[in-house]
Amino acid sequence: MDALELLLNRHSNPRLIEPAPAGEQLEAIFKAGLRAPDHAALTPWEFIVFGGEQREKLGDILAEATRAKGDDEDSVEKARQAPLRAPLVITVVAKVKPHDKVPQLEQEISAGCALMAMQMASQAQGFNGIWRTGWFAFDRGVHQALGLTEQDQIVGFLYLGTPQVAVRKLPERDPAQFVRYFAS
Repeated sequence: MDALELLLNRHSNPRLIEPAPAGEQLEAIFKAGLRAPDHAALTPWEFIVFGGEQREKLGDILAEATRAKGDDEDSVEKARQAPLRAPLVITVVAKVKPHDKVPQLEQEISAGCALMAMQMASQAQGFNGIWRTGWFAFDRGVHQALGLTEQDQIVGFLYLGTPQVAVRKLPERDPAQFVRYFAS
């Protein structure tokens, strides 16, 4: 599959099983993420990897945040099980650095581009994934448990693995509905 075909057929797959990318495949995924646009070469990213039993530790962190929010025990258990939906979860964090010419938003977008590049590199190698965010990404208790600083922002949890089922083809969208050429 060439690069344009990959981009034009991008899709998420929430039904993921073993195996997850590992070794050189996972290294290629990280390298793709590190090619994200990066104004002033700030490298404003961190990738926190949860595989195997480490996913249970992430589940404990999410469960504790859910409990601290005051949700019921069913919600707490659902949060605990969430990272087990895929054999590998990578938390992508914008490591925002003070800079006169590169605002916080631009650094967070850069981390988001890294996440998408990682998902695309996964798909290019026969794996797939889904980018999940939700309120956990903004919860200070989750940030603290992951050792993040006040300036850091989780941009998403990238769930990766082997597609369990084929996904339906996404509907084609007409670019004319989203594109406007400026005329003075």
